[in-house]
Amino acid sequence: MSRADVLRTIKDAEADASATLTKAESKASNIVTKARVAASETVAEGRNQAQADSQQMIEDARAAAQKEAGKVSKSGDKDIDSIHSGGESNRSTAVDVVLDAFRA
Repeated sequence: MSRADVLRTIKDAEADASATLTKAESKASNIVTKARVAASETVAEGRNQAQADSQQMIEDARAAAQKEAGKVSKSGDKDIDSIHSGGESNRSTAVDVVLDAFRA
């Protein structure tokens, strides 16, 4: 093999190596890009799931609070009715006490 052939073979090998390196860098770049996209999608899905979970927790808490408020309201209504009933039965006695106080 002549010197020109050896140099040509070396140049061809260098060109092939350069092309292989360029191709490998391109593949690496694509892999990194795909990984970033996948990571972004994972983060977005996690964020959406967290928002859905927190919304469900808020709705559950609201339902529990409304249920408890209903119980308290019923209890308060019963107390009000009891006070009102007791007041009606004691009204004539109270009127008599007040009138006796003014007469004395």
